[in-house]
Amino acid sequence: MIRQLVASYVLLVAVALAAFTVPVAFTLTGQVYGDAESAARREAHTAALLLATDDAPSRQALARLAEAYQEETPGRLDVLSAGRTAVAPLPPPADPDDPAFAEALAGREFLRWDHVSALGADGLVLAVPAESADGRVVGAVRIAYPSAPITQRLWQIWGFRAGLAVAVLVVAALLGVWLARRLTRPLRELNRMASRLRDGDLTARAEETGPPETRTLAGTLNTATETIGTLLGSQRAFIGDASHQLRTPLTALRLSLDNVADSVDDPYVREDVDHATAEVVRMSRLVNGLLTLARAESAVAAAEPVKVADVVSDRFGAWRAAADERGVALRHEAADPSLRVLAGPGHLEQVLDNVLSNAVEVSPDDGVIVVRTFREGDKGVVEVVDQGPGMSPADQSRAFDRFWRGPGLTGRSGTGLGLAIVKQLVSDDGGSVGLDTAETGGLLVRVVLRACP
Repeated sequence: MIRQLVASYVLLVAVALAAFTVPVAFTLTGQVYGDAESAARREAHTAALLLATDDAPSRQALARLAEAYQEETPGRLDVLSAGRTAVAPLPPPADPDDPAFAEALAGREFLRWDHVSALGADGLVLAVPAESADGRVVGAVRIAYPSAPITQRLWQIWGFRAGLAVAVLVVAALLGVWLARRLTRPLRELNRMASRLRDGDLTARAEETGPPETRTLAGTLNTATETIGTLLGSQRAFIGDASHQLRTPLTALRLSLDNVADSVDDPYVREDVDHATAEVVRMSRLVNGLLTLARAESAVAAAEPVKVADVVSDRFGAWRAAADERGVALRHEAADPSLRVLAGPGHLEQVLDNVLSNAVEVSPDDGVIVVRTFREGDKGVVEVVDQGPGMSPADQSRAFDRFWRGPGLTGRSGTGLGLAIVKQLVSDDGGSVGLDTAETGGLLVRVVLRACP
């Protein structure tokens, strides 16, 4: 917006300069050429009066005038008698067959900007007749003046004006930047507030300054943020209460079933008790998964830089024992060992825990789980590849749904919330997650997060 405002302001100034300068340009150019014609006409008529006075002093004065004109200007003054001969004591004129002399000897003034044969350059040719007291044409005076000095003068004038115009545009641009930044400062404040909200900082508030429209918008956003904070606080309180109220009775029920199993000798009754115990365990896991998902949805924490290699190494250490029991190898392929991404506290750890849990469970004995980390532009990518049975495209499209359990190995004991939690955490951090078929035939989980510069 600042660039657009500055560009608009500079464009208006440029249009104003052009509207003022172009008409002046034509007027000034015409004036310069008109001044040159007037000066040449004065010199020519003075020489014509001296030529028409047929006496020795006048001819001497005419000779001095022609000599002075050629010394003081880049042009020349030539005189031709009515008989087309030189006028003593002046030298013969250059190019006596010039049409300008013919027009002047015919009693007419000749003026033209064209190529001047007497000078061998472009310029002004002016010829006037010299008439005696009785009206007879006794000769002609021709002034030849090159256009190069006039052109140079015009370039100097317009060079100065162009430099002045550039200086005005630079000043206009600087003023435009100052004005634009001042006008858009309330919008930048709102953008900073929105960025802090995106990163999970619910204490962000916008300063209610600027025009009435931005003050109203800032007040509305501040009120909405307070409302969101209140709702999230209520949800967190509910999560805490639910955690206490649901876990305690499930734990007590499992202990009671264990006691019943220890005191029952009937195998059929023991089988029923074991089945009930398994369902209680599954319900406990389901409750824990729901609470984890609810916390992920409600507690939006500010993203912070996280070194991916350190997190992968830490989670490999946590899952090494479980993988070794199956003979599964864990391997990290880091194209950029210093890669850092923006993620909430503990989010990337939870994402890897859920993905590695599924990968270890579905991997065959002596299989390999590969975690690849690399940078793509301004994104950081984490890919987890296993050698399990994989998923069909239809199953991949449903894998992030809550409570959905696939027909594979994880479907029998899973809660159907692991990948839903992964998706929620990654989305909170401004990233994305997807599934694909790996080149090994297993499943490829691709997590994309914002990378740090």
